[in-house]
Amino acid sequence: MLDGLSLDQVRTFIAAVDEGSFSAAARKLGRAQSAVSELVRGLEHQLGVELFDRTGRYPQLTLAGSMLLTGAREVIAKVDAFKSHAKGMASGLEPELSVVIDVFFPINVIAEAAREFREQFPTVPLRLFVEALGGTVQPILDRRANVGIVGTLPVMPPGILTEPLGAVDFEIVAAADHPLAAFNAPIPRSELSNHIQLVLTDRTELSQGREFGVLSSQTWRLADLFAKQTFLLNGLGWGGMPSHAVRADIDEGRLVSLHIEGVPASDLKLPMSIAYRADDPPGPAGRWLIQRLGTCANHSPPDLRRVTQSEALI
Repeated sequence: MLDGLSLDQVRTFIAAVDEGSFSAAARKLGRAQSAVSELVRGLEHQLGVELFDRTGRYPQLTLAGSMLLTGAREVIAKVDAFKSHAKGMASGLEPELSVVIDVFFPINVIAEAAREFREQFPTVPLRLFVEALGGTVQPILDRRANVGIVGTLPVMPPGILTEPLGAVDFEIVAAADHPLAAFNAPIPRSELSNHIQLVLTDRTELSQGREFGVLSSQTWRLADLFAKQTFLLNGLGWGGMPSHAVRADIDEGRLVSLHIEGVPASDLKLPMSIAYRADDPPGPAGRWLIQRLGTCANHSPPDLRRVTQSEALI
């Protein structure tokens, strides 16, 4: 009997509850009151329970009706979402948007955009990957991500298109008790080789043979930005970090910003780009996200300013 349930019956049941009477539900649904009463009676018959007590002037939910109401609302909500999702796909809307994000990009900017994305595209699930260097491009090449927010690579692989997205500010830092923190004047580059530089390494081969801002002959390489931050805080070396990630550590005295001879602060920026496959350009949801992030860059928040060149120490 339950296989014969119809969405029309369930919607009518919910309308009768929300409107407070069968006649009001009929007006809302644009149907005759007798049709509404018949649909609800049919639903009760198929369920084997009474949903309404009809002894009073207005029908009142029974205990069984109250217990089933939540489930009925969930069924209709899921069906409506299913229909909306299918409609979006038929119009070219992505069934899912996968985005790979450079670990240096401010995550608060992504979160702000994601909040608006949820409102604009409620049927499109958002999947995020956080990677570094070539790791931001490889998922696009492998078709595991539709769109990437990537730091500039020396040569972008064939078939990948990019759009500029500004740049992330960097700081060269060391722990407050690190020997380099004692220098008041700009630190000579020759001095840097006496100390271990902590460098973020690429998990892919896309940047093979290319060094990014390595100034010391002594390097320790880490594949995780937050591991690098922890090593810096423990005085195990010096290195470059995105400003937004270490601002609190600098303000509270755990890290010290280092001034390197011949490296002006204006050069400590990592250009960022939007990337995607030429043969799989973003759909409506992906294009909206790209435009939203471009707005962030144009508004020039402290850690995301549009620049034309330069390479950070990473």
